[in-house]
Amino acid sequence: MGSWTQRARFWGTVKNRLLTLFALIAGFLLISIPLAAHHGQAAYDLTKKITLKGTVTNFVLVNPHSIFSFDATDDQGKVKNWTMELSTPLMLMRIGWTKTILKPGDVVTVTFSPAKNGAGLGYLDNVVLADGTVLSRGGSSHVGESGVNQ
Repeated sequence: MGSWTQRARFWGTVKNRLLTLFALIAGFLLISIPLAAHHGQAAYDLTKKITLKGTVTNFVLVNPHSIFSFDATDDQGKVKNWTMELSTPLMLMRIGWTKTILKPGDVVTVTFSPAKNGAGLGYLDNVVLADGTVLSRGGSSHVGESGVNQ
């Protein structure tokens, strides 16, 4: 690099590339903020646990969160369908869940945090199968929960 203009041009190019890189990183970070938002449990009352015995109606290993539904009878003899949110299929499979571990008609005991709005939704804590096998929802414990064994 001999002349002053060549050096100035070189450092100008480096500055432009660094600015472009920082702009790309900032853009990526701004775009990724909503991705973390869907993982909240704000819709559920994590300080409350309900345990119900019921019959499985549906189970799907699907991203981003697997779900299963079951029917349970309340104190008045009325049947209510509940849908539980679980972890990702990969997390569940790592701790022993399979596509056929819950089949329609299976009798289960389910412990979960209910939806704050009273809807038939819950954030699963665990499921106890008829043979006594206990399945956790997968993932880590969350704010507001105590004693969650994974």
